[in-house]
Amino acid sequence: MPKDRAPTRIQKKNRAAIIEAALNVFSAHGFRGATVDQIAAEAGLSKPNLLYYFPSKEAIHTALLSGLLEVWLAPLHDLDETGDPLQEILSYIHRKLQMSRELPRESRLFANELVQGAPRIHEALSNDLRVLVDEKSKILTHWMDQGKIARLHPHHLIFSIWALTQHYADFDVQVRAILGDEDPFEGAEPFIDTLYRKLLTP
Repeated sequence: MPKDRAPTRIQKKNRAAIIEAALNVFSAHGFRGATVDQIAAEAGLSKPNLLYYFPSKEAIHTALLSGLLEVWLAPLHDLDETGDPLQEILSYIHRKLQMSRELPRESRLFANELVQGAPRIHEALSNDLRVLVDEKSKILTHWMDQGKIARLHPHHLIFSIWALTQHYADFDVQVRAILGDEDPFEGAEPFIDTLYRKLLTP
Protein backbone atom coordinates (compact mmCIF):
# COMPACT_ATOMS: atom_id res chain seq x y z
CA MET A 1 0.00 0.00 0.00
CA PRO A 2 1.40 3.45 -0.87
CA LYS A 3 2.91 5.19 2.16
CA ASP A 4 3.04 8.76 0.88
CA ARG A 5 -0.43 9.64 2.15
CA ALA A 6 -2.65 8.74 5.09
CA PRO A 7 -4.85 5.68 4.51
CA THR A 8 -8.55 6.24 3.91
CA ARG A 9 -11.29 4.74 6.06
CA ILE A 10 -11.84 2.00 3.48
CA GLN A 11 -8.12 1.23 3.35
CA LYS A 12 -7.97 0.95 7.14
CA LYS A 13 -11.03 -1.32 7.09
CA ASN A 14 -9.57 -3.57 4.40
CA ARG A 15 -6.20 -3.79 6.10
CA ALA A 16 -7.87 -4.75 9.40
CA ALA A 17 -9.97 -7.36 7.55
CA ILE A 18 -6.82 -8.86 6.03
CA ILE A 19 -5.05 -9.04 9.40
CA GLU A 20 -8.09 -10.66 11.03
CA ALA A 21 -8.45 -13.16 8.17
CA ALA A 22 -4.74 -13.92 8.25
CA LEU A 23 -4.93 -14.62 11.98
CA ASN A 24 -7.62 -17.23 11.33
CA VAL A 25 -5.78 -18.84 8.44
CA PHE A 26 -2.26 -18.82 9.92
CA SER A 27 -3.39 -20.06 13.34
CA ALA A 28 -5.26 -22.93 11.68
CA HIS A 29 -2.75 -23.93 9.00
CA GLY A 30 0.60 -22.47 10.04
CA PHE A 31 2.77 -20.36 7.76
CA ARG A 32 3.58 -23.14 5.29
CA GLY A 33 0.01 -24.38 5.00
CA ALA A 34 -1.57 -20.95 4.55
CA THR A 35 -1.96 -19.30 1.15
CA VAL A 36 -2.68 -15.78 -0.01
CA ASP A 37 -5.79 -17.10 -1.76
CA GLN A 38 -7.11 -18.49 1.53
CA ILE A 39 -6.49 -15.20 3.33
CA ALA A 40 -8.11 -13.17 0.54
CA ALA A 41 -11.19 -15.42 0.56
CA GLU A 42 -11.43 -15.22 4.36
CA ALA A 43 -11.17 -11.41 4.18
CA GLY A 44 -13.77 -11.16 1.41
CA LEU A 45 -11.30 -9.52 -0.95
CA SER A 46 -9.84 -10.41 -4.31
CA LYS A 47 -6.22 -11.58 -4.36
CA PRO A 48 -5.07 -8.49 -6.35
CA ASN A 49 -6.84 -6.27 -3.82
CA LEU A 50 -5.10 -8.01 -0.93
CA LEU A 51 -1.71 -7.69 -2.63
CA TYR A 52 -2.29 -3.93 -2.85
CA TYR A 53 -1.99 -3.82 0.94
CA PHE A 54 0.57 -6.57 1.49
CA PRO A 55 2.97 -7.67 -1.27
CA SER A 56 3.31 -11.26 -0.01
CA LYS A 57 2.24 -13.88 2.51
CA GLU A 58 5.49 -13.20 4.34
CA ALA A 59 4.61 -9.51 4.72
CA ILE A 60 1.20 -10.35 6.20
CA HIS A 61 2.70 -12.86 8.61
CA THR A 62 5.41 -10.45 9.72
CA ALA A 63 2.83 -7.71 10.39
CA LEU A 64 0.78 -10.15 12.45
CA LEU A 65 3.74 -11.35 14.51
CA SER A 66 5.02 -7.83 15.15
CA GLY A 67 1.69 -6.78 16.62
CA LEU A 68 1.38 -10.03 18.54
CA LEU A 69 4.76 -9.68 20.24
CA GLU A 70 3.79 -6.29 21.63
CA VAL A 71 0.55 -7.69 23.05
CA TRP A 72 2.20 -10.85 24.34
CA LEU A 73 4.98 -9.05 26.21
CA ALA A 74 2.85 -6.30 27.76
CA PRO A 75 2.00 -8.27 30.96
CA LEU A 76 5.67 -9.04 31.59
CA HIS A 77 6.59 -5.40 31.01
CA ASP A 78 4.09 -4.52 33.75
CA LEU A 79 5.78 -6.66 36.43
CA ASP A 80 6.51 -3.91 38.96
CA GLU A 81 9.59 -4.06 41.17
CA THR A 82 7.93 -1.76 43.72
CA GLY A 83 4.83 -3.93 44.12
CA ASP A 84 4.18 -6.86 46.42
CA PRO A 85 6.25 -9.73 44.94
CA LEU A 86 3.68 -12.50 45.27
CA GLN A 87 0.83 -10.36 44.01
CA GLU A 88 2.90 -9.06 41.07
CA ILE A 89 3.74 -12.60 39.97
CA LEU A 90 0.19 -13.88 40.46
CA SER A 91 -1.19 -10.90 38.55
CA TYR A 92 1.17 -11.71 35.68
CA ILE A 93 0.04 -15.36 35.74
CA HIS A 94 -3.65 -14.43 35.71
CA ARG A 95 -3.15 -12.01 32.82
CA LYS A 96 -1.32 -14.67 30.83
CA LEU A 97 -4.11 -17.17 31.47
CA GLN A 98 -6.70 -14.57 30.50
CA MET A 99 -4.85 -13.99 27.24
CA SER A 100 -4.97 -17.73 26.51
CA ARG A 101 -8.71 -17.60 27.06
CA GLU A 102 -9.35 -14.48 25.00
CA LEU A 103 -6.61 -14.75 22.35
CA PRO A 104 -6.25 -18.46 21.50
CA ARG A 105 -5.62 -17.87 17.79
CA GLU A 106 -2.81 -15.46 18.58
CA SER A 107 -1.24 -17.95 20.97
CA ARG A 108 -1.37 -20.74 18.38
CA LEU A 109 0.07 -18.46 15.70
CA PHE A 110 3.02 -17.66 17.97
CA ALA A 111 3.46 -21.33 18.90
CA ASN A 112 3.45 -22.36 15.22
CA GLU A 113 6.17 -19.84 14.48
CA LEU A 114 8.33 -21.18 17.30
CA VAL A 115 7.83 -24.80 16.24
CA GLN A 116 9.15 -23.84 12.80
CA GLY A 117 12.29 -22.36 14.36
CA ALA A 118 11.04 -18.76 14.56
CA PRO A 119 12.47 -17.77 11.14
CA ARG A 120 10.56 -14.49 11.06
CA ILE A 121 10.95 -13.38 14.70
CA HIS A 122 14.21 -15.01 15.81
CA GLU A 123 15.99 -11.65 16.00
CA ALA A 124 13.26 -10.20 18.22
CA LEU A 125 13.42 -13.26 20.49
CA SER A 126 17.21 -13.09 20.75
CA ASN A 127 17.22 -9.37 21.46
CA ASP A 128 14.04 -7.68 22.73
CA LEU A 129 12.57 -10.73 24.47
CA ARG A 130 15.88 -11.82 25.98
CA VAL A 131 16.57 -8.34 27.35
CA LEU A 132 13.10 -8.15 28.89
CA VAL A 133 13.30 -11.61 30.49
CA ASP A 134 16.78 -10.89 31.85
CA GLU A 135 15.54 -7.60 33.30
CA LYS A 136 12.55 -9.22 35.03
CA SER A 137 14.69 -12.14 36.21
CA LYS A 138 16.86 -9.66 38.08
CA ILE A 139 13.76 -8.34 39.83
CA LEU A 140 12.72 -11.87 40.76
CA THR A 141 16.21 -12.60 42.06
CA HIS A 142 16.16 -9.40 44.12
CA TRP A 143 12.89 -10.48 45.74
CA MET A 144 14.43 -13.89 46.45
CA ASP A 145 17.50 -12.27 48.01
CA GLN A 146 15.17 -10.29 50.28
CA GLY A 147 13.41 -13.50 51.33
CA LYS A 148 10.08 -12.32 49.91
CA ILE A 149 9.62 -15.31 47.60
CA ALA A 150 11.18 -18.79 47.51
CA ARG A 151 14.56 -19.28 45.87
CA LEU A 152 13.97 -20.58 42.32
CA HIS A 153 15.74 -20.24 39.00
CA PRO A 154 14.13 -17.00 37.73
CA HIS A 155 14.28 -17.79 34.01
CA HIS A 156 12.74 -21.23 34.52
CA LEU A 157 10.08 -19.71 36.74
CA ILE A 158 9.04 -17.48 33.82
CA PHE A 159 9.23 -20.40 31.38
CA SER A 160 6.96 -22.45 33.63
CA ILE A 161 4.37 -19.66 33.68
CA TRP A 162 4.40 -19.51 29.89
CA ALA A 163 4.06 -23.29 29.64
CA LEU A 164 1.19 -23.61 32.11
CA THR A 165 -0.88 -20.67 30.89
CA GLN A 166 -0.39 -20.97 27.13
CA HIS A 167 -1.09 -24.71 27.22
CA TYR A 168 -4.81 -23.95 27.47
CA ALA A 169 -4.74 -22.11 24.15
CA ASP A 170 -2.14 -24.11 22.22
CA PHE A 171 -3.60 -27.51 23.23
CA ASP A 172 -7.22 -26.39 23.45
CA VAL A 173 -8.55 -29.36 21.47
CA GLN A 174 -6.79 -31.87 23.73
CA VAL A 175 -7.86 -30.11 26.92
CA ARG A 176 -11.51 -29.89 25.86
CA ALA A 177 -11.54 -33.49 24.59
CA ILE A 178 -10.57 -34.63 28.09
CA LEU A 179 -12.77 -32.26 30.08
CA GLY A 180 -15.84 -32.48 27.86
CA ASP A 181 -18.36 -29.75 28.66
CA GLU A 182 -16.34 -28.39 31.59
CA ASP A 183 -14.88 -24.92 31.03
CA PRO A 184 -11.13 -25.52 31.33
CA PHE A 185 -10.41 -22.01 32.55
CA GLU A 186 -12.76 -22.29 35.53
CA GLY A 187 -10.58 -25.02 36.94
CA ALA A 188 -7.27 -23.76 35.59
CA GLU A 189 -7.29 -20.40 37.34
CA PRO A 190 -7.65 -21.60 40.97
CA PHE A 191 -5.33 -24.56 40.34
CA ILE A 192 -2.52 -22.43 38.91
CA ASP A 193 -3.04 -19.76 41.57
CA THR A 194 -2.73 -22.35 44.36
CA LEU A 195 0.26 -24.01 42.70
CA TYR A 196 2.29 -20.81 42.48
CA ARG A 197 1.29 -19.57 45.92
CA LYS A 198 2.73 -22.77 47.39
CA LEU A 199 5.74 -22.73 45.09
CA LEU A 200 6.65 -19.12 45.82
CA THR A 201 6.06 -19.05 49.56
CA PRO A 202 9.51 -18.84 51.23
